[in-house]
Amino acid sequence: MQINITGHHFSVSPALKKHTLEKLIKVCKFFSVAIHADVIFKVEKFTYVAEVSVHANGVDLHGREKTNNPYTAIDNVIAKIDRQVEKVKGKTLKRKRKGKPLGEEIIDLTS
Repeated sequence: MQINITGHHFSVSPALKKHTLEKLIKVCKFFSVAIHADVIFKVEKFTYVAEVSVHANGVDLHGREKTNNPYTAIDNVIAKIDRQVEKVKGKTLKRKRKGKPLGEEIIDLTS
């Protein structure tokens, strides 16, 4: 797992890095293959922007959030990423279940 945390026009404190890593690890537990995540914090006028890109298992997840507090921004963007993960997991489960249900074998009565 590789996580890059950077700040544009903003120095990321160790406490903010720790908080971000704790949140991202919860998202990363859904994927079995190595993950690459980029987190970018920006300051635009008087608001903080958090952008997160997660690349894993051939899936790219992106989120962006703008608030007055960097901790709130990362919490909100991780919530968006969580929803995307749930959607992807639901799609993969649907594909796995597309086969015929048990007990519905085709019986040929013409012979």
